[in-house]
Amino acid sequence: MWRQTLDEKGRQKMIVPFDLILLIFVLICAIAAITIKDLLSAVMILGAYSFFMCLMWAQMGAVDVAFTEASVSAGVGTILLVAALSKTTRRSKD
Repeated sequence: MWRQTLDEKGRQKMIVPFDLILLIFVLICAIAAITIKDLLSAVMILGAYSFFMCLMWAQMGAVDVAFTEASVSAGVGTILLVAALSKTTRRSKD
């Protein structure tokens, strides 16, 4: 059964290795999204960024913010960006 670990003041304890791994993934996704040249890949990476941010919000105890991040940004936002990209054409190399 899942048990929440609390500190002496009754606050939720952080799981430091998990938080650091999430932070590293968020930073990697953020840097990759702004440096990659292909727009579709950038949109997919931004979706992954939103998912990892959702996990970070849930880890911090803000479940309502995590749910909103997952549904709006990682879900609908990614779908809308992919739909917008599908309506565009690539520039010619000349």
